Order: sequence, then structure tokens, then C-alpha cells
Amino acid sequence: MAFTAQDVKALREKTGCGMMDCKKALTQANGDMDAAIDFLREQGLAKQAKKASRVAAEGMAFATTNETNDLGVVVEVNAETDFVAKNEEFQAFVKTCAATVMEKNPADVEALLAETAVGSDKTIGELLQEKVLVIGENIKVRRFERVEGPCVAYVHAGGKIGVIVTFETDLASKPEFVAYGRDLAMQIAALSTAYLRREDVPAEVLEHEKKIMTEQVINEGKPANIAEKIVMGKIGKYYKENCLLEQEFVKDNKQNIQQYTDATAKALGGSIKVTGFIRYEKGEGIEKRQDDFAAEVASMVK
Repeated sequence: MAFTAQDVKALREKTGCGMMDCKKALTQANGDMDAAIDFLREQGLAKQAKKASRVAAEGMAFATTNETNDLGVVVEVNAETDFVAKNEEFQAFVKTCAATVMEKNPADVEALLAETAVGSDKTIGELLQEKVLVIGENIKVRRFERVEGPCVAYVHAGGKIGVIVTFETDLASKPEFVAYGRDLAMQIAALSTAYLRREDVPAEVLEHEKKIMTEQVINEGKPANIAEKIVMGKIGKYYKENCLLEQEFVKDNKQNIQQYTDATAKALGGSIKVTGFIRYEKGEGIEKRQDDFAAEVASMVK
């Protein structure tokens, strides 16, 4: 029995499954709509589509490098509950995503889902479908970044935060350099560092901060003629709190990160320049669902 594009659309509306899955189901069912629905249910795809409407704001941020520390990946994969982050199958899937990004360098998440996973004959998208069915939650690969050149990775609190720090250096193979790089990554994770250096702070952000600081000084009753000098001092403090190279090193507050970097380079007999960092915190920017259980119970008894 032949089927049309309208049939594919109708099946998609009935099941919530993807267009290609619906086309495959109708092909398998020779155009029979009911049989196609059964096929999708048997494959678990209809169940997966239903889960896909649920908010996934937990999960895991993961960062890693290759053995020579000259290629790194940070990835975030989300699930519905924090409990899933402790699931070994979920963790293995996240690491497979990272390994596939590292080896195949996909352009974006859509391209990653279409890539054959490292160590498997299935695509990342197919493995994702399997995990949804086995684990029982909506799971989404949210984002990733891949960097080339000297880098160090750090994962905080079992996947709450993943950090990659990048460098220009001739010391990447030294264990002491990796320990130093890990210190920087831990600092970025702990302090939610926003910028590498003061020049990286956007002009609009700086102007916004100056406006707030000026209002604070005026509200404190300071004369307008000295307000500007006080604000400039506050801006200096803002840089020290938000720009990595100017931050006090948390393990030794007698030096800042730039001084720690210079001291490490001198001790190791080489050069180190911090060129950037990427910090992923799981669920950041995702509006989490707030369940109102009282309202839910009330709606059930109406």
C-alpha cells in the first residue's frame, strides 16, 4: 500500500516521532497507519517522543583531553533528574559523545547525532534513543566545544561543571604543567570566572557596572566630585574578581593567576600563556520545571 507525505505528517502528529522514523514505519507497514503506530511503539520511539517534551535540566558536564594534552572537548548532556548523572550507562554515553567529538569533529549537535559513535556501529542519535528507553528519562545532547592546541581539562563534582583551559606553551607534556593547568581550571569552576583578562569584558557590561557603582556611591552620600575616583577603584576590584589573570590564586592569595603562571613557567624552564577557557555548568540557562504537587493532586480529584 502506497503512502503520501500527508500520511507521514499525520503519523508524526499522532505519535510525536521524527519524520524519518515515521517514513520508515509506514514503509515497514506498507502504508497501514495503525500498523505503523504499532511499529513505532514496538521500537519504543513513540515512548521516546513523549519523554522528549519533558524538561531536561540536570545531567552532566564533562571535559577531557587526549593523551598528549593538545586536543580537548567539553560537552553537556542533559537529563530530567540529578539521579541520572550517577547512572553508569548515562555516564558512559556522555563519554562516548566526547570521544566522538574529539575524533570526528562534527560541526554542531545535529551533525554529532548523525555521526557513528566511537566504539560502536550505531550513531550517537541511535545510542541516545536507546538510553532514553533504558533509563526512562528525556535525554538531550545540549552543546559541545572542541579545542586544538595545549589544554587541560577538569570535571567538578562528578559532572556539575566541566572546564577546559587553553594555552600557548612548550610545556604541555610535563606533569607539573598539567597540575598547574588543573589548578586554573578548578579556580574557574569554583569562582564562576567570566573573563580571561580585563580587555575581554564587553563595553556594555563595564558601563552597566559603572552605572550601578556610581548610584551606590551617590546613595552613600559621597560628593559627586569624588564619586568618579571611588568608582574607578571599584572597577579595579571588579576586574580582580571577574578576570582570571587578575584573580587571587585561591591556593595562595599572595599571588594572582598571572603571577602563578609566570612562576610556573620559570620553574619548568619554558613559557606559558593562557589563551582562553570554556566553562560548562550543567543546566545553566535552562528554566527548570517547578512541580506544584498540591495543584496536581487537586486536579486529579476534580
